[in-house]
Amino acid sequence: MSLIGRLKACVKDVPDFPRKGILFKDIMPVFRDPQLVNDTCEALIEEINKLNKTEVDAIVGIEARGFMLGPIMAQILKKPFVAVRKKGKLPRDCVCVKYEKEYGFDEFEMQKDSLKANENVVIVDDLLATGGTLEAASKLCSQLHANVLAHCVIFELDFLKGRERLNGTDVVSLVKY
Repeated sequence: MSLIGRLKACVKDVPDFPRKGILFKDIMPVFRDPQLVNDTCEALIEEINKLNKTEVDAIVGIEARGFMLGPIMAQILKKPFVAVRKKGKLPRDCVCVKYEKEYGFDEFEMQKDSLKANENVVIVDDLLATGGTLEAASKLCSQLHANVLAHCVIFELDFLKGRERLNGTDVVSLVKY
């Protein structure tokens, strides 16, 4: 079975979660298959390389599922991993951004010394829906004067048009719904 087929086979539809009228795509079963996770990370890197961008200096992962993919991708690329966390979870000086997501508002932070000016980064998360989470992470990178080369996700809910919030930055996604 193809990688896309294997990924789709793992996704479980959960009606009325987290609220009535939402058909939630539960991707957690993907992470029960170590080979699938590794193959997915390698496929995402392959797609990033096809963009013919400048060399990636760091992988930025968004809490929480970006933490499951990002470090693996960073290790494969032999590049540093940088965390985007919910407000109040990181010690030391941080930059912060408030953002709107699918079900309300939240705040993200990054440590001020986590990226250097002009570093080229790829932001990693599991899913692109409305784009609020990836947009917020991109704004944090911009506050640190880093260059966002691409946003990288396994799944994209393209009917929600999340790409439109990402200012024309390339998006790599393996499975679209």
